[in-house]
Amino acid sequence: MKVSVELTLTPLQDNFEPPIIDFIKKLRSSGLTVLENPMSTQVYGEYDKVMELLHTEIKETFEKLDHVVLTMKMVKSDRSDYEPHF
Repeated sequence: MKVSVELTLTPLQDNFEPPIIDFIKKLRSSGLTVLENPMSTQVYGEYDKVMELLHTEIKETFEKLDHVVLTMKMVKSDRSDYEPHF
């Protein structure tokens, strides 16, 4: 089963960019399809592989940071090739 996951990591600290960059680089190195924009990062792939990656990387990120918010949306399908037709 394919899924599409949108993630927004928000470290609640002054120097917030390094943890975000580290998180995104780890997602990129997974071999899954990862797309980014200024507001969020999207991960696409097989459910089990995506969830295994997210489980590991979210836990590691949460262990490193004292205060952090992660917003996640998930769709059951691979929407990586979506293009608006309007």
